[in-house]
Amino acid sequence: MTAVDSDTAAGPGQAVGAVLRGKVAIVTGGASGLGRATALALAKAGARVVVADLDARGGREVADLVGGHFRACDVSDPDANRALVDFTQEQYGGVDIALLNAGVTTGCGLGKDFDLARYRRAMGANLDGVVFGTHAVLPALRARGGGAIVATASLAGLAAVPLDPLYAANKHAVVGLARSLGPALAPENVRFNAVCPGFAESRIIDPLRDMLSGQGLPIIPAQVVADTVLRIVTGDGTGECWFIQPGRDPEPFRFRTVPGPGRLADV
Repeated sequence: MTAVDSDTAAGPGQAVGAVLRGKVAIVTGGASGLGRATALALAKAGARVVVADLDARGGREVADLVGGHFRACDVSDPDANRALVDFTQEQYGGVDIALLNAGVTTGCGLGKDFDLARYRRAMGANLDGVVFGTHAVLPALRARGGGAIVATASLAGLAAVPLDPLYAANKHAVVGLARSLGPALAPENVRFNAVCPGFAESRIIDPLRDMLSGQGLPIIPAQVVADTVLRIVTGDGTGECWFIQPGRDPEPFRFRTVPGPGRLADV
């Protein structure tokens, strides 16, 4: 396998070039799907990439492709996240970008099918992985004078999902974290944003492929998500949650303002 050419990269409709040359990126869940596509895109844009995943075979394959390093990491473990950041600093001297992408489906509901182990596994990957990953990487970003964190949420973080309410709860929490941490970290030159794709090419949608095909619902190519991540890390926004849907240009979701308090006389 050969490393990707870092002189050119496919961006949103144009070449990205080497705009990230000299930057160091961590990608969790990087062995396949959205993480794999984004690791490749970051490397093409000039970044040095550390691929993290529990899938060692797939992770090493992607690391070889990007000319980077692989690190096994269970993102639900705070110590494993800290070890990942330490490893990256040892290899490259610092961290500038973190894509906190690792995630799984819930696989259970809140009725008779509720399964505590599945619930905790989903919470550990989908929410704890973002919280622990952020906590671990912030000191490294601060040491570089700032940086960018992008968390993979989902369209399920922006809308109700009656078929999988626990997954929706995970992803709504990630959206809330992005919207809150973005402004909070801005004074330190650390930008925190989220991507919220619909049904995108990844292992998560494997159980749904027949249903999606039967309903004529298109699957978003992983490269579209990767290109959006590059737009975010090379932009200047923070606290944004970018929706990604077929046939639409990805952009930050416009949340409605929460109503303020009324007059006591009107209550």
